[in-house]
Amino acid sequence: MIEEKVNEANRAEQVVTFESGNEMAAMAAAQINYHIMGYFPITPSTEVAQYLDQMRSRGEHDIQLIPADGEHGSAGICYGAAVAGARVFNATSANGLLYMIEQLPVQSGTRFPMVMNLVTRSVSGPLDIRGDHSDLYYALNTGWVILTARSPQAVYDMNMIALKIAEHADVRLPVIVAYDGFFTSHQKRKVEYFKDRNVVQEFVGECPTDYPRAVDLHNPVTIGAHMNGDDLINNNYQQSEALYNSSEVYKQITCEYAKLSGREYPILDLYKMEDAEVALFLLNSAAETAKDTVDKLRSKGVKAGVISPNMIRPFPTEEVKHALRGVKALLVGERADSYGANGPNITHEVKSALQEDRDNDTIVLSRVFGVGGKDFFVDDAEAFFNEAISAVEKGYADKVFDYYGHIKGYPEDSLKQAIKPMHGETFKSGLIKVTEDAETNKLKVKIPPLRALTSKPKRIASGHGACPGCGIFSGLELFFKGIEGDIVVLFQTGCAYVVTTAYPYSSHKQTMIHNLFQNGPATLSGTAEAFFEMKRRGEIDVADDLTFVMVTGDGGMDIGMGSAIGTALRNHKIIMLEYDNEGYMNTGSQMSYSTPLGHMTSTTGVGKIQSGKAFHHKDTAQIMAATNIPYVFTGTEAFPQDLVKKAAKAQWYAQNVGTVYGKILITCPLNWKSEDRFGQKIMEAAVHSCFFPLYEIERGETTITYNPETKKKRIPLTDWLKFMGKTKHLLKEENSEMLSEFEDEVERRWQRLKAFNDSPYL
Repeated sequence: MIEEKVNEANRAEQVVTFESGNEMAAMAAAQINYHIMGYFPITPSTEVAQYLDQMRSRGEHDIQLIPADGEHGSAGICYGAAVAGARVFNATSANGLLYMIEQLPVQSGTRFPMVMNLVTRSVSGPLDIRGDHSDLYYALNTGWVILTARSPQAVYDMNMIALKIAEHADVRLPVIVAYDGFFTSHQKRKVEYFKDRNVVQEFVGECPTDYPRAVDLHNPVTIGAHMNGDDLINNNYQQSEALYNSSEVYKQITCEYAKLSGREYPILDLYKMEDAEVALFLLNSAAETAKDTVDKLRSKGVKAGVISPNMIRPFPTEEVKHALRGVKALLVGERADSYGANGPNITHEVKSALQEDRDNDTIVLSRVFGVGGKDFFVDDAEAFFNEAISAVEKGYADKVFDYYGHIKGYPEDSLKQAIKPMHGETFKSGLIKVTEDAETNKLKVKIPPLRALTSKPKRIASGHGACPGCGIFSGLELFFKGIEGDIVVLFQTGCAYVVTTAYPYSSHKQTMIHNLFQNGPATLSGTAEAFFEMKRRGEIDVADDLTFVMVTGDGGMDIGMGSAIGTALRNHKIIMLEYDNEGYMNTGSQMSYSTPLGHMTSTTGVGKIQSGKAFHHKDTAQIMAATNIPYVFTGTEAFPQDLVKKAAKAQWYAQNVGTVYGKILITCPLNWKSEDRFGQKIMEAAVHSCFFPLYEIERGETTITYNPETKKKRIPLTDWLKFMGKTKHLLKEENSEMLSEFEDEVERRWQRLKAFNDSPYL
């Protein structure tokens, strides 16, 4: 038998299919069967956890999926599991990586292995959820080994290689597997995976136990002890050496993997570089596109080639020097910039490698391209090659560093206002009266018939991109009917923000600010205080009745809870308004802490192993009330007079006393799997079943504003659940125990609320 046939005979049996990068990352994790995944959803990496949850519901792995309150929390979960000696897995993107980034050097500096998939995406702001490498470049200085994957097949293979590197005795560092968001993460390609998971587990081997672990109680250890400089420099040196060691370890492990799979992953993927005179240096999926251009140029007699690294930490300096010995001009294309450095990160590392090579005269050009997920086509690669060819002909580059694909702006194309700005008296009806009762220390509100308030213009223009039946904007607009005068509104990331602000259009008629999930309350508190201080100094002319409103939802009161509590404790004069759709709907209906027990989401699936979310929903209103802010309320558009009155009270307290928090329940037919026409009925049933009671906490005293029991309208919880596809499984006999637990918790919270209502001291 020839050598190739012998090698084929030694390969493990594999299955051919068509899958995406995210699916293959999940497949690799499931076959390895990690102990723990701490996760938080963020596009485009969210699917990895979703696929793993689906697999778990079918009993295909035993990974404990722990939903965090944000990426910082997920990084903490992963680190905590790693120090215990468990095998740990994670996936994130963009600002999620930045939110967890202070945790990453802790993990590498204390030398605990794990694997994280970085599904690359543009870092805000402005917000763009598609793929570039601006997040990846932030990871370069975290001390993690970084592998790159150009295809779904490489994602699968690199995830196995990554774990073996991470756990190797000469390395023992966490590893990132980076692949392009939406290009690689979502596009399906032909792939092969091992039919028998035992093959995978034999390849990665047993989880090592020969290093200090918190779980070994017979040998107590102190992890993360404080160090002075004399010791820290030794620690850093050892970490540095381990990172460089990973390069040789990578070569060993990929050689083993090639024998098992038939697929090779050299440190540099070199395409027709043997005699190349002009070349492109590209990361990940763009390199695959450029290979087609190489074939085209080669047919014309141009000696072109493509270099793409499979490993960028440590940077393959020697391999780059060797690959470029005969290249006259190299263009390094990068999907992110290093602002102010006259070229992005990889460009400088390539130049640094060549500076050490006295025999190399390669002209190096640098181009930033494809940011925000801008497509990279064969013609674009050809344009890159033409620039390199021009540099060869001239003996120098006309412009060493530049952007590619940007468009010059022209004054005549400046944005025009579609409608005349509305402010001041436009949003004052004069029909809402709020007075303070000196005896009770509470507010009295008089509102006209709702029909009279229809003359007030909407705060949000038509033309937004919300789904049919979405309850966000009808709920917000009803709340805004109770707000008189001008507002400055901040929207945290979420459906309400995304569907109203697709540049160059905006649905907001008054000033709207956006900031990320985790910091909206702090941001708006800064805005409000700046307004007040500039007004005090006489620098701006602002009406006294200006109201500051922060709109949050889609899980914003999970990842943003710390910021919200901090803002409340400082008692800034703002309103925090949460629209509660019981999940992270803007990223695809993942579980949030507001998701009730047993409800199905894309990360709390229903199957033979699990039946929806495993724990009860967070009572945000009660949490915020514990900060002793002057006014807290709940509401829903199904009870419009109640909500408008509470909005008027919220404005008075925000203008005169301090922070207000309100929670409005809204429908999400797409992800609740409910009919659009049942929106109001679902909201009414949520209130009548006492799942979502309507009440207010005014200066510490609780008042139930609508009691379905005294109205003789209380209904069983099941009458609410039957409206939604996401909860119909709870009505089946096999889930009766979970349903009973849910009913008991709803009743407990209702009875507790009634006790609050009956006593001003509770």
